[in-house]
Amino acid sequence: MSLRSQHASVLLEEAIDALNIRPEGLYVDTTFGRGGHSRAILQRLGKNGRLIALDRDLAAVRAGEEIVAPNFTIVHGGFAGLTAVLDRLGVKKVQGVLFDLGVSSPQIDEAERGFSFRMDGPLDMRMDQSRGQTAAEYLATVSEQQLREVIKDYGEERFAKQVARAVVAVRAGGQPISTTLQLAQIVAKAIPKAEPGQNPATRTFQALRIFLNRELEELSLALPQCVEVLAPGGRLAVISFHSLEDRIVKRFIRAQQDRDVLPEKFPVRAADLPPPRLLAIGKPIRASAAEVKANPRSRSAVLRVAERTGAV
Repeated sequence: MSLRSQHASVLLEEAIDALNIRPEGLYVDTTFGRGGHSRAILQRLGKNGRLIALDRDLAAVRAGEEIVAPNFTIVHGGFAGLTAVLDRLGVKKVQGVLFDLGVSSPQIDEAERGFSFRMDGPLDMRMDQSRGQTAAEYLATVSEQQLREVIKDYGEERFAKQVARAVVAVRAGGQPISTTLQLAQIVAKAIPKAEPGQNPATRTFQALRIFLNRELEELSLALPQCVEVLAPGGRLAVISFHSLEDRIVKRFIRAQQDRDVLPEKFPVRAADLPPPRLLAIGKPIRASAAEVKANPRSRSAVLRVAERTGAV
């Protein structure tokens, strides 16, 4: 088995350490990408351990199929279907689940995927190119109001109104918006004041990608499934890259461990309530200065870790 990874995985050692790998354990990498984290997990597993990886990107699945190891399985699918995948494989409980959220470096670096505003390519943006609507198809029919809401809610773009108006105006003029640079130029002209050091199209591209791939919805569906499949003492490790993702993870972990605040004379006390099912481990972990220098994409990364309690 070759353990070489072509792309730098963010917070690699920190995430693997956080999982507290047991050589005989069963682990899930819900976002294989190009396999940096998966290969590191495999290095720590013994012959009785097992790793299951998921990815909805067919290119990532093909990369995973190059790993020849009897204790490794890769499945084409999104992590919102985690329990269904494990059921098909006959797996009831696992010792760890890892998420490395967002878009991967290979997806950004390949112009034909349509994620990058720095290279010209078809306006696709689908993580799973075997299904779903492309960004170009979406922009051809979306209303100005809905587009404004998407850009504001998923991109946190304060000039969402101006961007949406500009996109619809170009479309109304009979010009289809079909390439990444075309959209990036429309956005740049619509934004009166760009943030220093950031491409004006950054937030709009982020918003469209997150919306089209249902990234936040998928995450919200997957996290409760992790609690169900984790064995007592099992770990959940999530690497997020922007505040929208991290907020969902933080609130979910907190909701699993917070005790209800009951009225003073209420007959049931907090001590009588079921114990929390998930406990946060340590503080959020960020990339070191050395990693940020070597891999600028790691600058915004946050790793949160939680452990399943003994309660079933």
